[in-house]
Amino acid sequence: MSQQHLDSAIAAAKAAGEVILPYFRTALQIETKADQSPVTAADRAGEQVIVETLRQHFPDYGVLGEEFGAQPGREDARWIIDPIDGTQNFIRGIPFFGTLIALEQAGEITVGVVHAPAQGDLLYAAKGLGAFANGERLTVSTITDLAQATLLHGSLDLMMRDGYWEGMTRLVQATRRQRGFGDYFAYTFVCRGQAEVMLETGIKPWDVAPLKILVEEAGGRFSDFIGTPTIYSGNAMISNGRVHDAVLALLGAAGPTPG
Repeated sequence: MSQQHLDSAIAAAKAAGEVILPYFRTALQIETKADQSPVTAADRAGEQVIVETLRQHFPDYGVLGEEFGAQPGREDARWIIDPIDGTQNFIRGIPFFGTLIALEQAGEITVGVVHAPAQGDLLYAAKGLGAFANGERLTVSTITDLAQATLLHGSLDLMMRDGYWEGMTRLVQATRRQRGFGDYFAYTFVCRGQAEVMLETGIKPWDVAPLKILVEEAGGRFSDFIGTPTIYSGNAMISNGRVHDAVLALLGAAGPTPG
């Protein structure tokens, strides 16, 4: 069944790309949601086609989407959807945005797909089946020394706001390189073995759901900032697994500090 789930998620992500891409680099009307994040007609159209595609094969599964929220269905199986992760990039004509789809079964992420239509990039994984990018197997890096590691991060202002600035400073001093690619895009570097750590705060479950299974099937590790393997903490970190504990120790050595 995992293969069937994966095939359906890939088909849904590709369908969303066909809907979303015609909006890219056009004069978009931008609205602001209650959480102050932007949304466009492309986001909504993308989520609608994803749900329609998935329900052709799994009509009774629940759905949790960024744009239309939770939709009823089976309690033990639901799709978690972000039609455009990196909407700010999308709005500004930057091609690093992607459709994210994950399947959660009995509380565990078992399938994940990331499709970046402007790049023609497709990453996918299913539990026990491995992780792949455009048909090539994904494997995390073998670096074990944090002093040789590349650290990627999301918005620094959110790390400061949420009280992780001191921990972030320790990580900057402990690692070899630091880059702020952000969004889904940064996580793919770790899955591909091109970086060792990616972390960010101020996130929702749909921002990271498929990345969890992707990095795990690539041989790495996913957790929140205290080491719990959950997508529901509002923060997330993935690594090659070999430096994970060292990063957690530095990030939280003194605990979150008041922002």
